[in-house]
Amino acid sequence: MEKLQSINVLGSALVACSMDPMTGFFRNGACDTCSEDRGSHTVCAVMTAEFLAYSKYVGNDLSTSRPEFGFVGLTPGDQWCLCAARFLQAHDEGCAPKVNLDATHERALDIVPLAVLKEHAEQ
Repeated sequence: MEKLQSINVLGSALVACSMDPMTGFFRNGACDTCSEDRGSHTVCAVMTAEFLAYSKYVGNDLSTSRPEFGFVGLTPGDQWCLCAARFLQAHDEGCAPKVNLDATHERALDIVPLAVLKEHAEQ
């Protein structure tokens, strides 16, 4: 798997999203991606209780620990490389989490308009 260039949605170098919990398609702490990343885990999202409940409701439980997969479970405030389509779905449903634009990969723009990402940007 060859990583795509690490550029964020603002056109500068991609910064780390989270080292604890360790996130990213490559589990390197960044929302790096490649052609094999079918889910486009490219949006660095800041978890909220509302979003975690929504994600569980639509079938992706991010809050429950799954030690067999090395996954501790997320809590509000954790940053996580979220699938771009799931972020857009949450936006459309009115429960999208905040976004760290500096840590969101430019490939997210294939799915989510920049204006939508900016609407949810951390201040």
